[in-house]
Amino acid sequence: MTFTPYTSAPRAGRREWTALGVLLLPCLLVSMDVSVLYFAVPFLTQELKPSSVQQLWILDVYGFVLAGLLITMGALGDRIGRRRLLISGALLFGLASALAAYAQSAETLIAARALLGVAGATLMPSTLALIRNLFRDATQRGKAVAIWSVAITGGIAVGPVLSGALLEHFWWGSVFLINTPAMALLLICGPLLLPEFRNPAAGRFDLPGSLLSLLAMLPVVYGIKDLARNGLSAPPLLALAVGLLAGAAFVRRQRTARHPMLDLELLRHRGFSLSVLMNLLAMFAVVGCAVFFTQYLQSVRGMRPLEAALWNLLPTLAVGGTAAAGAALARRMDRGYVIALGFVIAAGGFFWLSWLEPNSALWFVLVASSVYASGLVMVMSLGNELALGVAPPERAGSASAVLESGTELGGALGMALLGSLGSAVYRGDMDGALPAGLPSGAADAVHETLAGAVAVAAHLPGRAGHALLASARAAFTDGLQSAVLAAAGVMVCAAVLAVALLRGVRMGTGEPEGADREGAERETPVTDPAVS
Repeated sequence: MTFTPYTSAPRAGRREWTALGVLLLPCLLVSMDVSVLYFAVPFLTQELKPSSVQQLWILDVYGFVLAGLLITMGALGDRIGRRRLLISGALLFGLASALAAYAQSAETLIAARALLGVAGATLMPSTLALIRNLFRDATQRGKAVAIWSVAITGGIAVGPVLSGALLEHFWWGSVFLINTPAMALLLICGPLLLPEFRNPAAGRFDLPGSLLSLLAMLPVVYGIKDLARNGLSAPPLLALAVGLLAGAAFVRRQRTARHPMLDLELLRHRGFSLSVLMNLLAMFAVVGCAVFFTQYLQSVRGMRPLEAALWNLLPTLAVGGTAAAGAALARRMDRGYVIALGFVIAAGGFFWLSWLEPNSALWFVLVASSVYASGLVMVMSLGNELALGVAPPERAGSASAVLESGTELGGALGMALLGSLGSAVYRGDMDGALPAGLPSGAADAVHETLAGAVAVAAHLPGRAGHALLASARAAFTDGLQSAVLAAAGVMVCAAVLAVALLRGVRMGTGEPEGADREGAERETPVTDPAVS
């Protein structure tokens, strides 16, 4: 595989920047669909009456299918055309959203959410790959990727706000139906503004490799999430084992296939593989701590869901310029140091949150959250930009899919490990705080979650209810403190890794400055095959 040397490239104009605006639509909607159901579950549960297992599948099947198909869809886009895959995915996303909005049974809603996952897997790698093709100039590409990164993180934060606002005026299906106008706009504007890109030398689609990638990602994500939710047990461990074995078979297949889905040479280059790792660590902290932040606002501070969601949006708005600032810094100093700086900023925000108490001022929480979010947005935007700059343009779809797969795994690991740590601290603190005489079911609910303690405390008389609620909130805050301290430690280690391993890595080759410079200069740049 040939890596493009870092040379001057044509600068994008108004058409390309307008096209970027079109590409942000699917980014926002796909990331919003991760969180848009948070407030809708009680409403759809009342109408559709799903079982507990069906309710879990309604929440999780979207993420499972999305994670499992990312690599497949990235490789498919390289072969059939990224714009074509994007438009097809937008059409499917709109239709599946309508199906979900008007679902009359839990089974139909689960199927619709699965279709949304399929469509989301086509949209995410296509948008990032098209940015690689549209913005050939490294400086402009850095700005474009920064905007893309903010849109992704912003969508996750906007989802609950939009969901809460819609549910105050409309039925639960409106949280899905809002997707259809945006996808219709993409279907109209996409063919007019987005040029087509594909790799004519990609060869036939590797169906066995596709099945192996699905069999690798889906059980791993399921196993991690199940361990986080239910603790150590045989089914998630078996799923992890199956996923790891399938992953090994996938790697072997990619080494021997005539037309592999993923060129493993890409992972051997420092700039790309380390970018995937940095993104994974950043998403580990984002998702692992976001769960605690939302619960803190609602169950510790007693906010209504929409009010909590609106406050939760403020840190996202505050970091809007951080990604661009990171890109500007990376043009003036070594990228490894800038990424390390992002991790250090995030560590500072997490350390700040470790002083949080149940009665801390709201500004204390919001500022600390803005600090860590600023650092992590900087890391993710620079990591995405570096990985895309290293990857050959004709492999941009596969490269984007690997990046997205890394973020999905990072989020699942964060929820599992940080979530489990916080829950363990909470349960330990509550062991000696349970009121005497509680029925076993109520005692179990109090011991397991803060939400369970809030529900039980509401039915206890006077002081007993207040005392239980105070103990549960204090225990939850202790768990939050432990989780953010662990996240801060991971961020410090990541900063050290960034300085040690990314220092001197150039955008064009993914290797340190001075490494095989003459060889890089002799390489022939790979150009994008563009079909209007």
